[in-house]
Amino acid sequence: MSIFTRAILEINLNNLLDNYKVLQEIAGSATGAAVIKDDAYGLGAERVADVLYNKAGVRCFFAAHAMEALPIVQKYRDVTVYILQGIGEDSANIFRDNPQIVPVICSKEMLQYWKDLKITDRKPAIQVETGLNRLGFREADLAELSIDDLALFGLVMSHLACGDEKDHFMNEYQLNNFERIKAKYFPNIPASLAASDGVFLGKKFQQNIVRLGAAMYGINTAPYRPNQMKNVVTVKAPVLQVTDLAKGEFVGYSATYRAAGKRRIAIVSIGYGDGVPRSLSNVGKVFFKTAKGMEEARIIGRVSMDNIICDVTNVSKLEVGDWAVLASDFYTLDDMARDAGTISYEIMSRLGKNKRFVRRYIG
Repeated sequence: MSIFTRAILEINLNNLLDNYKVLQEIAGSATGAAVIKDDAYGLGAERVADVLYNKAGVRCFFAAHAMEALPIVQKYRDVTVYILQGIGEDSANIFRDNPQIVPVICSKEMLQYWKDLKITDRKPAIQVETGLNRLGFREADLAELSIDDLALFGLVMSHLACGDEKDHFMNEYQLNNFERIKAKYFPNIPASLAASDGVFLGKKFQQNIVRLGAAMYGINTAPYRPNQMKNVVTVKAPVLQVTDLAKGEFVGYSATYRAAGKRRIAIVSIGYGDGVPRSLSNVGKVFFKTAKGMEEARIIGRVSMDNIICDVTNVSKLEVGDWAVLASDFYTLDDMARDAGTISYEIMSRLGKNKRFVRRYIG
């Protein structure tokens, strides 16, 4: 018998690479830039960048903060990394010392800060607001820029609010706004509008650069159609104890579950301290590999920091040391997110950044 105490996070880089290639094929002539922000959604930016650089020829990346780009540009001198949160006092020195790192300027104040730094060896990108009402220059702001200001930029970009809903009116609304702004202020520089979800909306949305993030990591960013992406993340956790539960007994903190009859339960070594949503209490599910195949069990009681408790009454011959599968090809992070009432982006980020996992890469 083998006993393990930590959960395992498996990251399939082969599948990630295949996903990138499929997305690049869909994007046609547009450059497929890889989004590696938040440590590649928690999956390891350096490992992801390595496989994309060496096996897919990716030379354009997007990150949220300049410090996220440092390991990539220090290793690969022929890449460009755009920084979505732009530039500030906390990152000025990084930009000064690394011409491959390019800020995305989102406001008049940030533009002035960039100009004051007198960094002239690269052209920043500009974020324009088209309907999301998040970061970006509004049209009134653009009208105040001089010809010299407009000439500073080497890329114009925006972001879709409803790209995951194919027929949502906001998609055409934002595309029209973007095309109008581009034609008026930035007619001669490359453009980027689509992230992963926008890639599936067609050539008009793809522009010159598409920003490939969530879909590349296996998330279904076009839920109106079957997911074309391969699963990248598998999460499994060891069974620490299997025991009987008598009729009428309670389970977990706050006694939110009471057994209606005699049950058998398994205590599994994973919890919200590992990134499992607490909202899966009494509604989540896990799977156990047995001689019969993958058998489903429900999470009962509250998800605690380090453990979940599962009703395994109908799971055959479960023992201490067996493994509970929380996410895999057949029950993905999208499925988990649906049951948890959240989005798979959030779960992937929380799981991936957690240091308690034993992390294993495939490929």
